[in-house]
Amino acid sequence: MVCMSGSLKMDSPNSGFSGSQVPPPPPEIPPDVPQRVVESKKSTAITRVPMARPGLGTRGQRMKLLTNHFKVGVSKTNGSFHQYSVALFYEDGRPVDGKGIGRKVMDKVQETYQSELGAKPLAYDGEKSLFTLGSLPHNKLEFTVLLEDVSLSRTGEKDSQEGDDNSPRSSDQKRRKRPYQSKTIKVEISFATKIPLQAIVTALHGHESEHFQEAVRVFDIILRQSAAKQGCLLVRQSFFHNNPRNFADLGGGVLGCRGFHSSFRAAQGGLSLNIDVSTTMIVQPGPVVDFLIANQNVRDPRQVDWMKAKRMLKNLRIRTAHSNTEYKITGLSEKTCREQTFSLKQRNGPDSENQAAEVTVYDYFVNQRNLPLRYSADFPCVNVGKPKRPSYFPLELCELVSLQRYTKSLSGQQRASLVEKSRQKPQERMRVLTDALRISNYAVDPMLQSAGVTISSHFTEVEGRVLPAPRLKVGNGEDFFPRNGRWNFNNKKLVKPVKIERWAIVNFSARCDMQHLSLTLSKCGDMKGISISSPFDCFEESHQVRRESAPVRVERMFEIIKKRLPGPPQFLLCILPERKNSDIYGPWKRKCLSDLGIVTQCIAPMKVNDQYITNVLLKINAKLGGINSLLTIEDSPSMPLVSKCPTLILGMDVSHGSPGRSDLPSIAAVVSSRGWPLISRYRASVRTQSLKVEMIANLFKPVSDTEDRGMIREALVDFYTSSGKRKPEQIIIFRDGVSESQFNQVLNIELDQIIEACKFLDENWSPKFTVIIAQKNHHTKFFQGGGSPDNVLPGTVIDNGICHPRNNDFYMCAHAGMIGTTRPTHYHVLFDQLGFSADDLQELVHSLSYVYQRSTTAISIVAPICYAHLAASQMTQFIKFDDLSESSSSHNGVTSASAVPVPELPRLHEGVSSSMFFC
Repeated sequence: MVCMSGSLKMDSPNSGFSGSQVPPPPPEIPPDVPQRVVESKKSTAITRVPMARPGLGTRGQRMKLLTNHFKVGVSKTNGSFHQYSVALFYEDGRPVDGKGIGRKVMDKVQETYQSELGAKPLAYDGEKSLFTLGSLPHNKLEFTVLLEDVSLSRTGEKDSQEGDDNSPRSSDQKRRKRPYQSKTIKVEISFATKIPLQAIVTALHGHESEHFQEAVRVFDIILRQSAAKQGCLLVRQSFFHNNPRNFADLGGGVLGCRGFHSSFRAAQGGLSLNIDVSTTMIVQPGPVVDFLIANQNVRDPRQVDWMKAKRMLKNLRIRTAHSNTEYKITGLSEKTCREQTFSLKQRNGPDSENQAAEVTVYDYFVNQRNLPLRYSADFPCVNVGKPKRPSYFPLELCELVSLQRYTKSLSGQQRASLVEKSRQKPQERMRVLTDALRISNYAVDPMLQSAGVTISSHFTEVEGRVLPAPRLKVGNGEDFFPRNGRWNFNNKKLVKPVKIERWAIVNFSARCDMQHLSLTLSKCGDMKGISISSPFDCFEESHQVRRESAPVRVERMFEIIKKRLPGPPQFLLCILPERKNSDIYGPWKRKCLSDLGIVTQCIAPMKVNDQYITNVLLKINAKLGGINSLLTIEDSPSMPLVSKCPTLILGMDVSHGSPGRSDLPSIAAVVSSRGWPLISRYRASVRTQSLKVEMIANLFKPVSDTEDRGMIREALVDFYTSSGKRKPEQIIIFRDGVSESQFNQVLNIELDQIIEACKFLDENWSPKFTVIIAQKNHHTKFFQGGGSPDNVLPGTVIDNGICHPRNNDFYMCAHAGMIGTTRPTHYHVLFDQLGFSADDLQELVHSLSYVYQRSTTAISIVAPICYAHLAASQMTQFIKFDDLSESSSSHNGVTSASAVPVPELPRLHEGVSSSMFFC
C-alpha cells in the first residue's frame, strides 16, 4: 500500500530514437515516499441499488415536445399471468431442439386442443415459456400433435430427422432412410409461476415491484408473437416485414431493411409503448450466383473466389427452384457439379434389388430429373447436408430466401450508404411511426384484449427545457456563446496553442502535394496562434516498397527517417493512401505510439483547404498538450461542486468486435481528466479482455502487496501529478455501453474495484463518488410540436413524463441535429455521494458536451465517453487481428472463440502515455 502524500517521480521521455520494444512502466511512487504493505481485502459493503430521483430540474426555457411513446391502459389489474414451462419431444423421447419449430408446434396445439386449454389465448416466446392470463385447466398437460411438414420457418433450420428424396447424396455412405422418420411430437406443459398484473400498477406509482419486469416481459413476448404470425423477421424487439419497399441496396449483395422497434416501458406518466424505426442488414434474396457476383464485385461466376463464397454462404437458407423446399447451406462441394458424384440406388427390374451406381450431380439433374442446367456444370454444388452425409444441389437451382440477416462487417462504403439511406427528418419519422402502429394492429391481439390493454394512437406530450449554451473561452482572453450548438475559430486564436519546431511529413500517398500542404498548415497555424516551423524533411515512399505488406512499409519508412533526422521528432504528419481503413494506419500508430513515443497525426486529404487544415490543427494541438477552447467556468473556476475540491472525471467504455468478427477480444478504455480544475484535458488507459464481456476486468489488478497494474491506478497517479499533487476527493464516473440489467454490476463490481484501487494507494483515503450511465442505444425520440419540421433545439433536457417512475434519469439532446432525427442520450444517475441537485448535474453533463477538442460543435454525449470510444478504437488497430483464425467466425455470430487466448495490447510509450493521443 502506498501513500500518495509524497511526490511522484515522472521520468523524462526517452531521448534516444531507438525506442525499446517494451517501453518503461508508468510512473511509480518514488522510493522516498513511505510505503505500507497491507493485505488487499474486498470492502464489506451493503449491496448498492440505483438511487431514487431527488427532484426535477427547473432551469432553462420550457417548451412542449412530443415523443414516440404511446400511452397504454391496463384495465384488468387484479388478474395474473400464469407462466408454464414447455418441453417438446419426438416419439422416441429425443428433445426437439430445432430452432423455430416451437411456434409451429404450439400453433398446432392451440388449433387442435382449444377446449383442453380452456379456450385461452396463449403467449409463447418460441422456446420454453408459455403465458396465459389466468390458469389453464390443469397444472400439467400433455398433448400429441402431428405436423404435416417439420421444415422450419425463416428463423429455423430443417430438422435433422427429415429425409429428402430430391437431393443427391455423396457416395461415401449408402443412401438409406434416416431413423426417426415420425413427425409426431409430444408436448409437455407444466406450471412454473404466477406474475400478478398488480405489479405494473405498483411500479408505475414509483414503488419497488418484484414482478414488474416479468409482467412487462410478457407484454413484449405478446408483441413478438404478433409479429411472428405476420411472417416478420424478429431481432429482439424489432420486427421486419418482407416488403421490398422497406429494402435499400447497400452494395455487395447487402440490403438495408427498415422495420420498427416496439416495446413496453414504465414511466412517470404510466405504462407506454415505445415504437421507433429500426434498421437491420439482410442478404439480397434471389439466385445464389447473383448474390456472390454482387458480394465479391465481379462480373461473372468464373471470377468468384469460392473459398470466400463458402464462408459467406455458410448457414444461409436457400429455396430450391424445382421443389420449392427450404434448406440451410452447410458448405460447397470440393468438386464441380460435373465431377461431384454420389451413390444412387436404381432398380433394373420389378423383382430386382436396388443397385447402387455412381452418378454425377450434373447428370442426375439433367438426365434423371430433366432439369436443364445452363452454367452450373463447372462450378461447385451447394451442400445442404451433414459433414458425413452431404447433399448437393447445382448452384443455379438455389435461391436465397428473403429476410436473412447479414451479420458480417460492413465496408466503409456500405456503412456510409446505410447511414444515408436510413436518415429521416422528424416529420417523416413521425409519419412512419404512426403507420407502424396502425399496421401492427395490436388492438385486435387476443392476448392483449384479454388483459384489458389499450394503446393510444397519439404521441405522448412531455415538457422539455432548453439549457443555454455555456460560455466558451478562446485565445487572447476572448469569451463567446456558441449559437445553435456550434461555433468556429474564424478570427480567433486557440486558448493554449503549442509551438511545433521539430517535425516532418511522411507520405505513403502518391497524390499529395507536400509543399502546398506544409505552407497551408503553417499559414492556418499562424492564424490560430500555433507557431509551426518549416518541416525538417518530407519523406516519400518509393514505388517498389508499395508492393510490400503494411508493417514492412512502415519499418522501411522509419529506416529512412532515422538516417535523415538528427533526433526524435516532436511530431510526424502521416499522409495515408486511402481515406478509410488504410492498412498502413495500425502499424504506423503502433510504431509511433508504442515503440517510439512520437505524437502523430494521420490524414488522407482529397483536397487541402483552410477548413480541412483547421480541423487537423485542432487535433494536433490537443495531442501535443495544447488546449483549443475552455469553458469559462473552468477558468474562473466556478463549476458547482466540481470546483470546490479536487474532482476526477472518468469516462469508461468497452468496445466489442465488429459484427461477423466474433473472434476479436473486447477492448476496455478508461479516460480520466487531468489538470484540475480543468475538465477539458484527458488521458486514457486501455486493456484487452475476454470477448463479449461488458464488465471491465482490469480497473484494479494487484499483482503483489505493493503493485497494482489496473487502469484506475494510472488515472489516479496522473491526476495527482497533473493537479498540484492533490488526490481527488470526488470522482465522477460516466459509464457507457451497459443495459439496465447490468446497472447493479456497475454499482457493486466496477465501483468496488475503483474503491479498492484508491484504498490500495492509501488505506485512509475515501473519495466520494457519483456514477452515471450514458445510453445511446435506445429508441426514444423527441419532436417539436405544432408540425415543426425541425429537430429539438440543442441543450434540450427532459426529466419528466416518460422517464423512470422512481429512478434518477433524464434525456439530453446537447447537440444540433443537422441531419435526420436527433437521438438523445439517456443518462441514469445510479449513485451520488457528491449531492448534485438535478439542475447542477444536468448543467455539468451539458457543459461536458462542449469540451470535445476535436470539433467546434457540441457533441451528443459527454466528451469523456467519446474519448473512451476513440482510445479503444485506436488501440484496437495495434493488434494484428488477421492472425486470429476466421474459422471461429460464423454467419450468425455463434463461435467457440472463447478458447482463443486474449492478446495483450502493447503498452503506450512513456512519452505519449499521458497525451491525448486518441484525439
